[in-house]
Amino acid sequence: MSEIDPITLSVLSGRMEQIADEMDATLFRAAFNPIIAEAHDASHGLYHAASGDTLVQGKSGLPIFVGVMSFAVKAVIEKAAADGDLADGDIFIFNDAHIGGTHLSDMRLVRPYFRDGKLFCYLASVGHWHDVGGAVPGNYNPAATEVFQEAFVLPPVRLARAGIINQDIIDILLRNTRLPQSARGDLNGQLGALDLGNRRMDELLDEYGAATVRSALDALGHRAEALMRAELDDLPDGRWEAEDYLDNDGITDEPLVIRVALEIKGDIMTLDFAGSAPQCAGPVNIALPTTVATAYVAIKHIFPDLPANAGVMRPINVEVPEGSLLSAEFPSPTGGYTETILRMIDVIFSAFAKAAPDRVVANAYGTINALSIAGKRSDGKPWVMFSFYGGGHGGSSESDGLNHGNAPISTATIPPMEILEAAYPVMFRKWALRPDSAGAGKHRGGMGAVYEIEVLEENGAEAFLFGERGRFAPKGIADGEDGALNRFSFEQDEGWERPPLASKMRGIKLRQGQAVRLETPGGGGYGKPEERSAADVARDVARGLVAAEAADRHYGSSWREVSQ
Repeated sequence: MSEIDPITLSVLSGRMEQIADEMDATLFRAAFNPIIAEAHDASHGLYHAASGDTLVQGKSGLPIFVGVMSFAVKAVIEKAAADGDLADGDIFIFNDAHIGGTHLSDMRLVRPYFRDGKLFCYLASVGHWHDVGGAVPGNYNPAATEVFQEAFVLPPVRLARAGIINQDIIDILLRNTRLPQSARGDLNGQLGALDLGNRRMDELLDEYGAATVRSALDALGHRAEALMRAELDDLPDGRWEAEDYLDNDGITDEPLVIRVALEIKGDIMTLDFAGSAPQCAGPVNIALPTTVATAYVAIKHIFPDLPANAGVMRPINVEVPEGSLLSAEFPSPTGGYTETILRMIDVIFSAFAKAAPDRVVANAYGTINALSIAGKRSDGKPWVMFSFYGGGHGGSSESDGLNHGNAPISTATIPPMEILEAAYPVMFRKWALRPDSAGAGKHRGGMGAVYEIEVLEENGAEAFLFGERGRFAPKGIADGEDGALNRFSFEQDEGWERPPLASKMRGIKLRQGQAVRLETPGGGGYGKPEERSAADVARDVARGLVAAEAADRHYGSSWREVSQ
């Protein structure tokens, strides 16, 4: 590898990040479905030509995709090697979660980038499509026992060969969705993002030359590794353990444990998940690529200044027992992967808090509450409102947790209710903070939220929920208290009812005028509640975030003197 001066390296790093950012923005503007266009559930990046390792990722995409897309690119590299005919202009597409991670709703497109007839790197795009078939509109099927009940499964195939699109593949895709117009728009948006990335890479290499850019990519990986090792070397050596639970797998009402032992020796960290629950019948399993990527996301939260490339993970060993729900094999269902990776992040944070509590925050609300409401309009056309919902983040050594934030697996946004109401026959009766939902502490957790959604369509609708934290609350750290449990209820002729499995249910029939209600958890607290300032407690009570009786119970009554 030739040497590259620091200024050129910095400039090229920014230019390549800008390419990925512009690819993100292109898809966000072009996508038809609000999960991509509004919530930004997508990502783009540049990947190593031989290994598939992440080189650069856009800052607006989901962090979980940084790691899993590396596995997706590796799958394409293996297929291209087996076929032996990789060409400039080829585009591969697939959604197989056991190969590329996450779940079947995430459609992956991978395109080789050639320079002077030689493979230079790969460009990749991933986006959460609105519906890809399966038993449940929106594909979060809480009762699935195999992937075929979640969505159709597409292995890595060529969507384009040497620049010529294979219309047969598009026809298959559009036949396997309830919303073909949405799927077509999202696909075209992803193809447009890849085209733009290809042009921007041409411009970059025209200006700096392939050798210089390649040296910069190598240098960025080595620099990320060196920074990670230096961070680990500054921490105490030791071994710390933590565990937490999923409510159930949606099939059997039994908790599922996730355990981690975090060990630091010099500049090496090991995350050992031995003792975690075995592969289960329901859709909270995750494939190995997802587990490794989740470890990366947790590490990036703990060390936020490190760059987003594969070099960060070189000093990290991720050990996952075979046969566990963290290394599930095909065709196990994986649709609820979000719930499992959130719990993985929680246990990593809880274990790391025992080593360096100032580096981590208490547990966030810990569930995306994937809620799908679907039906047919009066003209017979189907509609599917799928969205995820926010909650409180954990308190930290510096401040209270964020109220009503999005899950820490992403930089996505919660779609605004105005967008959802405009697109679907629903009305939000309530969209508000949930009082008394945060864990108490020197720095309390953030508040969860309350959403109440009424069906307006005269034909009624059917609702499906895939959530968590209905039985096991988000944990506080450093003696902080836990946040509130997740609560879901739905309106029926006899009144409001709750799901038997607490956080998961399918087939909820709703008449026009009936509603569902989500009351999401707050974050865990940080530090001893008795160390919270009376002024802060009084302010929370005055704002209606904490009831006076709850404030007395958690913090004592000294706040009353301040409020007078």
